[in-house]
Amino acid sequence: MVISSLADSLVRGVETLGDSVSETFFEPVIRLGVTGLARSGKTVFITSLVANLLDRGRMTGLVAQQEGRINAAFLQPQPDDTVPRFDYETHLSALTGPTPHWPDSTRAVSELRLSFKARPAGLLAGLQGPRTVHLDIVDYPGEWLLDLALLDKSYSVWSQETLTRIETRSEAAGYLAQVNAADPSGAHDEPTAQALASSFTTYLNQAREAGYYDCTPGRFLLPGDLAGSPVLTFAPLVASGPSRRRTLQREMERRYEAYKAQVVKPFFRDHFSRIDRQVVLVDALGAIHKGPQAVEDMRRGMADILSAFRPGRNAWLSQLLLGKRVERILFAATKADHLHHTQHPRLTAIIEALTREARDRANFAGARTEALSLASLRATTEELRNHNGTELPCVRGTLLDSGKQAAFYPGELPEDPAHLLGPARNGADAWLGEDYGFMAFAPAQLTLKPGDGPPHIRLDRAAQFLIGDRL
Repeated sequence: MVISSLADSLVRGVETLGDSVSETFFEPVIRLGVTGLARSGKTVFITSLVANLLDRGRMTGLVAQQEGRINAAFLQPQPDDTVPRFDYETHLSALTGPTPHWPDSTRAVSELRLSFKARPAGLLAGLQGPRTVHLDIVDYPGEWLLDLALLDKSYSVWSQETLTRIETRSEAAGYLAQVNAADPSGAHDEPTAQALASSFTTYLNQAREAGYYDCTPGRFLLPGDLAGSPVLTFAPLVASGPSRRRTLQREMERRYEAYKAQVVKPFFRDHFSRIDRQVVLVDALGAIHKGPQAVEDMRRGMADILSAFRPGRNAWLSQLLLGKRVERILFAATKADHLHHTQHPRLTAIIEALTREARDRANFAGARTEALSLASLRATTEELRNHNGTELPCVRGTLLDSGKQAAFYPGELPEDPAHLLGPARNGADAWLGEDYGFMAFAPAQLTLKPGDGPPHIRLDRAAQFLIGDRL
């Protein structure tokens, strides 16, 4: 196995070297990873980003567009033949059709290649004509990224950490009762193993619905073609001491190790390790609405996600010899259109505070990071409404559940993010003296002018940070 692993690494190293030489000296390729936890808006972000890069009338913050250096942008087949194509056209139709609706969320890895014909800036502008720059956008569930932390954990460590973490959660009551009745040292029985895995999967789904973000293994939530396979038929057990052959504990341990070897490692090797730009989408407003525990849980989940990144600067020689690093990371708080623009700086400050540790680590390693609040597709308009003699900054939109138009004042975010993060870290059950409410809005009907992409908030700034230096 050691020789096989070394040979596989060598072959992949040679392939990566060839790709890196081609990208460095001929047609540059930017490989952008897009991730975030459930309902953070990954699909909408990619769809709107691509639409606005094809029709750039609203991309005034993209310097290459300001300077008129982008001659054309066009979609091409993605280079990875074994990766599903991101269904851009279907998702765009859902957002901009006669009856607009939010598209289906990310369920697996997908990819899209957008190519630009752009003239270089600076001294090279008069020396060479337009060149081709490829943008490969890789969409993958954040839940899968959380699994990378399992690579450094044994089954016993993972079991102990998981059971300790969930012991006070009402969603886990059914599973905990079932696992306490099980005998880890007893003979392995497949119906028992399946029942435990099914109950644990039920807990994970309920926990995610309740706003928890530490829901691993991620493939239990998004199994795809692995549904029902042994590699997804394990669960944490209460056990003491090493496992013995043919016991339930040993079989659960074997399947856990198989999950790491056959599911987690291939994902890291084939997709994640090749990314050199990354955007992490965060539904901070959704967590704030659910309360302090959800905010703290999201902070821990983000820390786990970001610990998987390999930040650093991609100098051309180090890229050829050592492989790619994530050289730019954007942390974006989504759904900024659910707030009046006067509160956007406060939302940005909150996402900066939530990701401070990870950003400091990435900056130290040589990567560049930025945090901002954005709306990939603007679904609301702003207005001021008089309430008891006070002008309240509201947003108006179509409510998702009823289809009715409504103006809504969500409350005022604190100027100091510590007023949120402090109670969250201290285990508070509710916000003291505050009530933050955020409605779910449906996408608005659009009438787009030729050359304009869908309306957004700061998507052009996000694009400038992520790819502007390469155009």
